[in-house]
Amino acid sequence: MVGQKRKLEAELSEALIKLQRELIGHGPQETKTHIAQDMVITRFKGVMTVEEKHLAGHPDGRKLVKEMRQVLREMHSKQFEEIVEKHTKCKVLSSHSNMSTKTGEHIEVFIMDRKLEK
Repeated sequence: MVGQKRKLEAELSEALIKLQRELIGHGPQETKTHIAQDMVITRFKGVMTVEEKHLAGHPDGRKLVKEMRQVLREMHSKQFEEIVEKHTKCKVLSSHSNMSTKTGEHIEVFIMDRKLEK
């Protein structure tokens, strides 16, 4: 059971990295997905582009980067959710996303229609 969970977490990480690369032009430096009860939580480290890092050095730039990333995520939320549904064979009830311009980390949380671990 634990082996299956780890395999699913790795598959989800890889699929979400691929989508990030398609949308942003590069992938994160590190990604880890965790399944907990009825949630899929993915943490991406090192997601900011060189341009975003420069902008993040200024308060207006930080706001701009966060807004741009949020709009992009909202535009493609269905794609993120379809990846999770495909791999888990469960329905995504809701999804949540946030990025830190201080640490360059991005978090995705998906709430599923049933528990994925027993």
